[in-house]
Amino acid sequence: MPDLNEPAPDFTLPRAGGGEVTLSDLRGKPVVLFFYPRDDTPGCTKESIGFSEHLQSFADAGAEIFGISKDPLSKHEKFIARHGLTVPLLSDAEGHVCEDYGVWKEKVNYGRRYMGIERSTFLIDAEGRIARIWRKVRVAGHVEDVLEAVRAL
Repeated sequence: MPDLNEPAPDFTLPRAGGGEVTLSDLRGKPVVLFFYPRDDTPGCTKESIGFSEHLQSFADAGAEIFGISKDPLSKHEKFIARHGLTVPLLSDAEGHVCEDYGVWKEKVNYGRRYMGIERSTFLIDAEGRIARIWRKVRVAGHVEDVLEAVRAL
C-alpha cells in the first residue's frame, strides 16, 4: 500500500472502449485514480458522473483521470453508455492493482462481512509519486476537492 511521496505502483490495465493504460507511460503530468466498488451502484454512478462532468477541468489543469473497479470491460461499457460517462474506466478484474493500492478491504454492511473495494482516490504527481490520498471517500464534494488538489500541484 503506497504512502504519500512514495512511487505509485505501476500497472497496465485494459480500458473500456479498447486499448490499455500503463501508468508509467503517463509520467510528466498528474494522474488521478479513483477506485470505486461497482458499476451502476448509486454512489459509484454519482462519482463517475461527477468526474465526467469535470473531465475538461482536469484536462485544463494538465491531469489525466481514470476510474478503476474490478468490473469486467463489458460491464464498464454498459455503465458508460447508460450514464453518458466520458471519464475513462479501467478494469482490474484480477484485483492486483486494488491490492497494490491497498483498497481491497474487508467491509461490513448490515452485519455481513465481505471483501470489496474501499472508495479511494489517489493523486499522482508528474514524477509518478503519490501526492494525495483520499480514503473512505464520501461522494458529495469529492470531485471538486480532487480538482482543487490537482490545481495546487
